[in-house]
Amino acid sequence: MLSNSKLGFGLMRLPKDKNGTIIQEKVNTMVDAFMKSGFTYFDTAYAYAGSEKAMKKALVERYPREAYTIADKLPAWKLKDENDVQRIFEESLSLSGVDYFDFYLLHSIEKKHYLTYEKYHCFDFIKEMKKQGKIKKYWFFFS
Repeated sequence: MLSNSKLGFGLMRLPKDKNGTIIQEKVNTMVDAFMKSGFTYFDTAYAYAGSEKAMKKALVERYPREAYTIADKLPAWKLKDENDVQRIFEESLSLSGVDYFDFYLLHSIEKKHYLTYEKYHCFDFIKEMKKQGKIKKYWFFFS
């Protein structure tokens, strides 16, 4: 299901305790309120420390897959070689607890990041993941 939500739930800044640990119960409550309001689009990223795992617990493990859509992102600044592209993508799938992403973005395309995405063949990679059904739609995010 692709989302027609007019509002998305961004998982970049989740509630944390004084030790910097994500407060899962609060995330669960927030996700429940969002879903109850009829919204279905969730935005996370590999670079949002702990957000994929928190989303898995609050959303993926508690709602049927067809009830929501997920966008995730590949961070250019985390890529050190071409193997990192596949590794980070697969790790994101695993941390999120899903077999595919509804939307996958190349995160923050600016000149230096564009060159990294090009160098490590990321554009070809996301096309291939789409062919394999691991990405439904790919997008580009410019900053």
